[in-house]
Amino acid sequence: MTRCRLCGSEAMASVVDLGATPPCESFLAADQLDRPEPAFPLHLRVCTDCWLAQIPPLITPEETFTQYAYFSSYSTSWVEHARTFVTDAAARLGLDSVAKDAFVVEVASNDGYLLRHMVDRGIRCLGIEPSVNVGAAARDAGVPTLTEFLTPDTGSAVRAEHGPADLVVANNVYAHIPDVVGFTRGLRALVADDGWVSIEVQHLLTLIEENQYDTIYHEHFQYYTVASATRALASGGLALVDVELLPTHGGSIRLWARPAEVAGEPTGRVADVLDREKAAGLQELSGYTEFSARVATVRRDLLRFLIEAAERGETVVGYGAPGKGNTLLNHCGIRPDLLPYTVDRNPYKHGRFTPGTRIPILPPEQISTDRPDYVLVLPWNLRAELVEQLSFVHAWGGRLVFPIPELSIVEVAS
Repeated sequence: MTRCRLCGSEAMASVVDLGATPPCESFLAADQLDRPEPAFPLHLRVCTDCWLAQIPPLITPEETFTQYAYFSSYSTSWVEHARTFVTDAAARLGLDSVAKDAFVVEVASNDGYLLRHMVDRGIRCLGIEPSVNVGAAARDAGVPTLTEFLTPDTGSAVRAEHGPADLVVANNVYAHIPDVVGFTRGLRALVADDGWVSIEVQHLLTLIEENQYDTIYHEHFQYYTVASATRALASGGLALVDVELLPTHGGSIRLWARPAEVAGEPTGRVADVLDREKAAGLQELSGYTEFSARVATVRRDLLRFLIEAAERGETVVGYGAPGKGNTLLNHCGIRPDLLPYTVDRNPYKHGRFTPGTRIPILPPEQISTDRPDYVLVLPWNLRAELVEQLSFVHAWGGRLVFPIPELSIVEVAS
């Protein structure tokens, strides 16, 4: 990477180099285990002109998202998060008004986890989802879904057929597109001239502060502060109006934007978060220089725990097979000798193997059968939900292990 994908600057500085790993969602079938597996550099850099953090676009969205292993509805807390958002957005924007005849579009709508709540409220909606398999699941659930990637042309075509959208939702996708300018123009093409765009994306501030380096993977092409997101939105004719800090994914921002012509002045919350980012040094190189050393500490602590547990004859298995977990497993060099398997609620992953590390993925019931001493929780961002879900390990004295932001071992109540 020689130029920033947002502003074109060549002033790119290294933040952390995680080596080379396979794409995090390229789970292997059993008949693929003896075949070569491609790996790509995973090196996070930051542009010191616009402060957009980014990795090189070495894989295309088409390679990742045409068939996708992640179904949002398998996370109970994420479905509830979506329901709450729909309720609040409907009240904030008056979407339930019969006179308004509102139209809502969600980009990267996955399996309809959010828009099904719009359908239940009788609000006209459309999902735009590039993954064939999860888009089909959304349609089966009664959510109108178009199988496409968002481009300016796609946005214009949807607007011409369905009319402009009063609300465009883009949750956990703004990091997933290498052409950030084109995607933002697509959002502007979709939204009404007096409409709203709501974007949720992981906050680089918490990623840095909480050592969340496992959320760096090839699907995530860029990592935003509010400052850099404001510049990205402006590239497509949108202006930031408000921001909310969310606990999702270890710390996210919800950006409320409007067409620049009607946006007006941003709220005080925008200024408050910008001040926090500046105080953390994220608009100067000093805010990024210690991150790599802290990442190395996370790796050493987790490996030390797994090796010492093995030497004591104790068993450790995994819970979850998220994309972030595959960054962690590959960076740490963890193989089945230290983690014989992990489990996942998604049946699509059962019988498959994690990319690179080739750890078997089994149904969740395997934990009760084997009664391990420790369960390493890979989707640490769902900590509260999973401490409750996995409370049954207390029956045999099992404990949970969370690797991020630092290694912690949790005794669970029955």
